Amino acid sequence: MKQIADAYIYKIGCLDMSVYKCINTEYSTNEVVITGKQLIHIKDRHPEAYDNTINYIEKILKAPDYIIKDKRPNTGLVIGQFTSCDKHILLVLRICTSNNKKYKNSVITSWEISKSRLRNYLKNKQILY
Repeated sequence: MKQIADAYIYKIGCLDMSVYKCINTEYSTNEVVITGKQLIHIKDRHPEAYDNTINYIEKILKAPDYIIKDKRPNTGLVIGQFTSCDKHILLVLRICTSNNKKYKNSVITSWEISKSRLRNYLKNKQILY
């Protein structure tokens, strides 16, 4: 993904819905994508996370450490550790429900969080997985 095309949709892979059904059981597909527009957003708004997001997005989606309930419907905060240091990547993932079959499950944005921020999330938010 060296050159980002704004309108392009990049297929990341497929979700294990036995894990992601904690966000919504009414899913229409297990395929997950990220758009060029969202990649540009991450690069512009969260540049510290961009390279690690690109390098670890598949790994995090395949084996998340945590999934936390988001305030938006059909959306979860998927968290995975990308190195042995104190940083984690948080992916905002929207599940495509059976009501909307023309879309795919989508990574909306991503940013890095520290161990202390992770502890705060785990203490104050609803853990789904």
